[in-house]
Amino acid sequence: MSANALWTGKLLEELEKCGQSGTDAVRFLRERRIRIGIRRQSAGARWTLWRTIELSPRYVQGSSGAPYALSLVVHEIRHIKQGPATALSVYGELEAWHVQFTFLLELTGGYGGVPGQAGLIKELLALPLGWDRSVLRTARLLMRKYAGRKYRVDLLPLYPLQHEVMYRLARRRPG
Repeated sequence: MSANALWTGKLLEELEKCGQSGTDAVRFLRERRIRIGIRRQSAGARWTLWRTIELSPRYVQGSSGAPYALSLVVHEIRHIKQGPATALSVYGELEAWHVQFTFLLELTGGYGGVPGQAGLIKELLALPLGWDRSVLRTARLLMRKYAGRKYRVDLLPLYPLQHEVMYRLARRRPG
């Protein structure tokens, strides 16, 4: 068995111990046969169309069950559940950030991640998930402030693509 397979097995064991949301996450990964790997990248993690979640090595060094690494897996699972059109939008990112940091808060009592940035996460979690474009613009700014310039949420449309097109053509918000 490879080192990555051993690490992934330990990660799934730890995730399964994280209450109902952890158990649900592991069941989803197994049912969909989604692999978890480690790959250098500018983001903390990413999903791919090839049924893979890739975590940055900087978040998985040491324990496979590090709470922040587990929260990144939960974040990427949300994107896979959303589908590409929603996942590749600020709306989809805001939802995934809400899921990730709510999970992390329940797991550890804090927000982990970037030291000294808990205030930004609190601001982000206070934003309602919805179709208000000013809220989504604020979310985009807070995400970039937290994650840095290499986190290119600024390239994503505010709404999922099909809704963004309708908004641009008819100025109609989704919902």
